[in-house]
Amino acid sequence: MNEIINRIERLQRHVQKTMVRLDLASKAEQIIKLEAESMAPDFWSDNRKAQSQMQQLNALREEISTWEGLATQLSDLHGLAELLDEEPDEEMQAEVAQSLPPIEEQIEKLQFALMLSGEHDERDAIVSIHAGSGGVDAQDWAEMLLRMYLRWAEQHRFRTEIYDYSEGEEAGLKSTTVEIRGRYAFGYLRSEAGTHRLIRLSPFDAAHRRQTSFAKVEVIPDVESSIEITIRPEDIEVDTYRSTGAGGQHVNKTDSAVRMRHIPSGIVVTCQNERSQIQNREVAMKLLKARLYEIELKKREEETARLKGEHVQADFGTQIRSVTVHPYSIVKDHRTNFEMGDTERYLSGDVDPFIYAYLQDKAGGVASLEE
Repeated sequence: MNEIINRIERLQRHVQKTMVRLDLASKAEQIIKLEAESMAPDFWSDNRKAQSQMQQLNALREEISTWEGLATQLSDLHGLAELLDEEPDEEMQAEVAQSLPPIEEQIEKLQFALMLSGEHDERDAIVSIHAGSGGVDAQDWAEMLLRMYLRWAEQHRFRTEIYDYSEGEEAGLKSTTVEIRGRYAFGYLRSEAGTHRLIRLSPFDAAHRRQTSFAKVEVIPDVESSIEITIRPEDIEVDTYRSTGAGGQHVNKTDSAVRMRHIPSGIVVTCQNERSQIQNREVAMKLLKARLYEIELKKREEETARLKGEHVQADFGTQIRSVTVHPYSIVKDHRTNFEMGDTERYLSGDVDPFIYAYLQDKAGGVASLEE
């Protein structure tokens, strides 16, 4: 019985250390603040902001209840184990031993949240996908990636909204921008930024030859509510046009679509999702602010690296992952060397193994329960 008691105590120490690291007391104060704000009469006047705050509130509640629940479970098991040590009961002892593996597995999964400690990891993600070289196959590949990330988001109960969709000439898409809303959405999806390659027998080639195609994925955090980016009205050119392209219920075919160009940087953003031109302007401005923030952040990082004497290599255009459907089936991440043989499962949204492998590689591995 001593071995079981020691095992429970190791888990208790690990959970307590994690709860301190997560600063649950501070998060409990955030809950009180958000609950008070949600009771305000005008709380739902800004529906988008209100939904975001309620999502944050629910996530905080779930995080605290999960860790406090684990602590309570372990405390109860520890008390029962000590009683069994004094008055042995083989059947009860077996039940206590069997209850530990599920708890250990749950803790291992929760450890991934500890790797998401970047400045914007908790924020929503703005994902852009662009077809690269490979013609129609590349455009089809870009649409396959969009479908994959939408399914991934659905599996995580994240909300999604397609802001822009430029339809391909024969199939697929040329480019698209989608916001994925949920706690740690950016923290997870930042692992996906880069060039993705697909190798398969082309369904668009009459000879059915093998084709290699590329698509670029960009991931930036939604930072509109946390930073001050000054954009002068005279630095912006705005065009309006009729919404077009695929997207089903996501894209409204009205005359309200907005294309916004920031003259000093040359950045162009578009939004055709909302029903009114005013709403599309607001979303386009949010996208523009996020992209300007990304540029400023990269400048600071490059300057810091220069002062340290480090070589900075651009991320864009760098192949990070390959999906091979023919002549064999495999998905391989070239940064972590993690592989998966089931390409169908991967393309159906099972991206987590690659995300976790990337996070582990960046964090140097997950803390052991034995520590």
